[in-house]
Parts: sequence; structure tokens; C-alpha cells
Amino acid sequence: MTERWKPSATVTAIIEQGGKFLLVEEHTPEGLRLNNPAGHLDEGESLVEGCARETLEETMHLFTPTHLVGVYLSRFHRAALAAQAAEDITYLRFAFAGMLGPLQPGRQLDTGIVRTLWLSPDEIRASATRHRSPLVLQCMEDYVRGQRFPLALIHTDASVTARASYFISS
Repeated sequence: MTERWKPSATVTAIIEQGGKFLLVEEHTPEGLRLNNPAGHLDEGESLVEGCARETLEETMHLFTPTHLVGVYLSRFHRAALAAQAAEDITYLRFAFAGMLGPLQPGRQLDTGIVRTLWLSPDEIRASATRHRSPLVLQCMEDYVRGQRFPLALIHTDASVTARASYFISS
């Protein structure tokens, strides 16, 4: 039997204030890269919960998603490195806009995150060679064009968060 292909589900926050967007600078195998606050969806959480959690971990700010900006699919190829095998990963990204809350005192940036920074759309466009993914720019451009969808578009069944058992006991 062949292994079933599964994309990596990720969530990201598109945060704009005063014409600038909040990005993170992070260590990657390719060097320092710019990214939206983003990460993998964890087991047992909704897309909205995952986005709020990842934003807090990577920026130390609370974040409340209010709209879905879009759903994106991209593929990433990483050549083999000295101690790491080659990778071929497909990402399924859910991008959210929302309200940035206050900085949470006593928190630290997630492992690998160097700093947060606010950049204008032109600065983001000009730094495309430093982006972790082409989706950094695509999500920002969609947001700038006014692309927003209601969160009601997304449904999380209770089975995701309830950790219910679907086995019938005998």
C-alpha cells in the first residue's frame, strides 16, 4: 500500500495597522527569512484558534481573527543539507485578518523567531527574495485588494475539539 499524500495545514495572520504589516524575521535552513506570523495547525484546535495561538507565540501579542483572507496551496522544495534529507512539502495555508491585541508581558518569542517588524506594502514587495514563502506577498496583496470572507465560511465540527471516540464498544 502506498502512503497517502497529505498537505501540511498552516494558519497565518495578516495584520495591518497604519498602512504597515506585522511580519516576523525567523531562522530557517535557508537563513533569516521574513514571514507572516504563521505555523502549523495543532491537533484539537480550530483554524481560528490555531491562528490566534501561532500569532501569540510568534509576536507575543493577542490576536483575534475576524475574517478569512483566503485559502492558499503552495509547494516547497528544499535540497538535502549535510544533516537533513531533501524535502518536498505542500502547504495548505489559511490566512486570517483580525484585531491585534496588547503585548503579553513575560512572554518570549517562539524558538527561531528573531524579531517582529512592521513593513509597508512596498517594503514587503521589495523584500520578496527574503520571504519564507511566496504566500507572504500573495496574502498581503489579497488583503490590500480588500479580499475578506466571513468566518462563518469555516465550520469546525465538535469532533475536532471534543476528542470524541468514534469506536463502538462491545
